[in-house]
Amino acid sequence: MPAVNRSGVVVGSAIALVFLANSGLASADDDFGNGSQKPSKPPVSGNSDGKGNLSATAGAVVFDRSKNGSGQSAGPVTSSASNWTPPACYYAPKYSPEQLQKHLEPIWQAESTGYEWDAKQRKTFEGGEPYKDFNKDKAGKGYFWDSYVTEGREGDPGALDCTKDIFWVDQGAPPPPEIPQAITPEMLAQLAYAEIRVPSTTVELAPEGTTKVNLPTWAWLDAAKFKPVSVTASVPLLNVQATTTAEPVSLKIEPGTADATTYPASGVCALNGDQIGEAYAKGKADETPPCGVKYLRSSGDGSYQLQATITWKIHWTGTGVNEERGLPDGEFGADQDVVVQEIQSINR
Repeated sequence: MPAVNRSGVVVGSAIALVFLANSGLASADDDFGNGSQKPSKPPVSGNSDGKGNLSATAGAVVFDRSKNGSGQSAGPVTSSASNWTPPACYYAPKYSPEQLQKHLEPIWQAESTGYEWDAKQRKTFEGGEPYKDFNKDKAGKGYFWDSYVTEGREGDPGALDCTKDIFWVDQGAPPPPEIPQAITPEMLAQLAYAEIRVPSTTVELAPEGTTKVNLPTWAWLDAAKFKPVSVTASVPLLNVQATTTAEPVSLKIEPGTADATTYPASGVCALNGDQIGEAYAKGKADETPPCGVKYLRSSGDGSYQLQATITWKIHWTGTGVNEERGLPDGEFGADQDVVVQEIQSINR
């Protein structure tokens, strides 16, 4: 189901909308290494001290939301793919060899996690199975990666999906392919998807005011009034980034009752040049609107709940990615109460 804003109005009033995107999920490989991420030594920019030691948030994802939608009516996009959601957790650099030692040894000394777990950890990070002495011989040549929870998703069940133990990645090398939540440009694009906020706009309706039974109501949007929005996600320590962009492509009208006809029959009005639908003009009363609705029965003492949903096309580009790649479609809609009177015709 699309995300929805609600407001009770009569047909002809503006419908406040927030929108979302449409596209297929890319399956291409990530270009993470191969020259796209090969600094000769750990970068020093508040994330590293030049000796391979990291700040507490060095591996965390940073978001640039300066081109995102804003305002009280802006809202998050919702994927139209029922089996896909942006990740609630991910893996990225967190420790140098020295930092991991300082992190784990007090835990082992406290003996609060049990002998068996402590012994296994010591073998893993001290005993050479697979890391010897916390990989200190590779200090400054890579980092230990660990899990992060995406900001704002702490209560999401998906935040518990990143259960793999801490692992090492050489500087400039891609993370292990068997870890799907490891940071890559595509993973960054998916994280940026979750941060997209799409602005509200209005659907113009004619006639204004209360609509009538059997009277076609024209609906249209001026696409020039709303622009694509985008969010860039990056991990500065790794010099990788991805920008996810959402562009409006269509409007779907659902009348709120089976006793109605939509134009076109599918109820989906595609973007045509710089607008969706066609603005009503005097003299078109006898024409069929390219985008709109006709109610066949009065709403009586109540109203129908019309829902208008915008579909946005979402795509991304990023480090090592020269062409746009798709992400799942998404939708965001608004609904309103529509009063329909039992009058066969009116003058416009």
